[in-house]
Amino acid sequence: MATCSKTILQFARTGLCKHNWTRSRNIWSLSSLPETHQMLYKTVRDFTEAELKPNAAKFDKEHLYPKNQIKKMGELGLMSVDIPEELGGTGLDYLAYAIATEEISRGCASAGVIMSVNNSLYLGPIAKFGNKEQKEKFIRPFTTGERVGCFALSEPGNGSDAGAASTTANPGSSGSWVLNGTKAWITNGYEAEATVVFATTDKTKKHKGISAFLVPIPTKGLSLGKKEDKLGIRGSSTCSLIFEDCSIPKENMLGEPGMGFKIAMMTLDSGRIGIASQALGIAQVALDCAIDYASKRNAFGSPILKLQAIQTKIAEMALRIEGARLLTWRAASLKDNKQPYTKEAAMAKLAASEAATFASHQAIQILGGMGYVTDMPAERHYRDARITEIYEGTSEIQRLVIAGNLIKEYGLN
Repeated sequence: MATCSKTILQFARTGLCKHNWTRSRNIWSLSSLPETHQMLYKTVRDFTEAELKPNAAKFDKEHLYPKNQIKKMGELGLMSVDIPEELGGTGLDYLAYAIATEEISRGCASAGVIMSVNNSLYLGPIAKFGNKEQKEKFIRPFTTGERVGCFALSEPGNGSDAGAASTTANPGSSGSWVLNGTKAWITNGYEAEATVVFATTDKTKKHKGISAFLVPIPTKGLSLGKKEDKLGIRGSSTCSLIFEDCSIPKENMLGEPGMGFKIAMMTLDSGRIGIASQALGIAQVALDCAIDYASKRNAFGSPILKLQAIQTKIAEMALRIEGARLLTWRAASLKDNKQPYTKEAAMAKLAASEAATFASHQAIQILGGMGYVTDMPAERHYRDARITEIYEGTSEIQRLVIAGNLIKEYGLN
C-alpha cells in the first residue's frame, strides 16, 4: 500500500474520524465498499467538515486560492490519488478518486476542481504517456500539494473543437521546440508550476498533427493573461496562457509526434469522471442544505419539510443525484478494470452536472428568499454548479460523445 494511502488509513484509525455516521446521510451503502474506500470516505468527510466547509464562503467571496487546505490535501494523498506509490502517489484506484473528489467538492467546489485538474488532467496524461525522466521531473514534485499543474487545450477561437489547435510548436535550435499561441480558460493557471500543452506540429495532418508538451512555469516566453472574474468556483484561478517564442527542450514532448489529440481525448475521458464527482459534491451539499433548512423552517404550524410540495422536490433531487453517482462509480470501475469507458464517462459527467444544476436550483426554491442571499450557502452552490455543464466538454458535447459511441456499438458508423 502506498505511503500516502497509509496516511489516509492512519488518519482514520487513530480516532481523528469523529463524524457520527449513524446520523449522517445514508447516500451510499458504505458496507458494500472495500475497507480502504470506507476509511477514505470517512477521512475525507471529516477533513471537509473541519477545513473546507467553514472557509468555503471566504474563498469564494475573496477569490482566495485555498493554499493551506490544498497542502493538507496533499499530505493526505488526495492530490495524487491514483498515481503509483513509486512516483510519490497514493496508489489507490479511480473509484477512490471519485469518492474523494465528491467529498472535497461537497465542502468547497473550488478545492474540488483544483484537485481534479491536478489528478486527472495534469498527472494523468504524464503517468500514462510520459517516460521515466518526465515522470520524475513532472509528477513526483506535484503529488504533495506543494505544487499543482494545469492542462492547456482550449483556445480562444476553438472552444470544444479540440482538433483545431492554432497554437504551434516548431523546431528550434538544438532540437528544441518553439511554442506560439494562446490557451484559454486554464484552471489553476495562476498557481500552476507546470502545464501539459497541446500544439500543432504539422498543419497538413490536421488533428493528427497535434502533439503534447510539458512546460515548466515560469518559462521564458510564457506569460499569464488576466485572472478571470467568474460566476462561481472563485477559489480556483482561471486565465489564459500566452506563448510567444517560448522555447522548451526537445525532450519535453509528451509521447510521440502527432499523439497530442489522442492524449487529449483519453485525458478528457478520465477528467470527466473527476468533474462528475465535483458536480455530485455540489449537488449533494445543495440537497443537504435544502433538507436542513426545510426541517427547521416552520409554516402553517409545522416544518415545511412535511409539505408535499417540498417532499416532491427533495425526492427528485435525491433521485437525480443517486442515479448520477451510480453512473460515475460505473465509469470509474470500468477504468479501474481497463475496460472502455468513454461513453460511460460522458454519461456520468452529463448526468452529474445536470443534477448539480437542478439540485442547486431547487435548493434556492426551497429556501425562498433566504436562498437568494449570501447569508446562506445555497446561492454559492447554484453559482458553482453552472460551470460543471461547460468545462471538460459541454452538455451538448457529452450527448454527441454518447450518441457517437452508441452508433459504433450498433455497427452503424
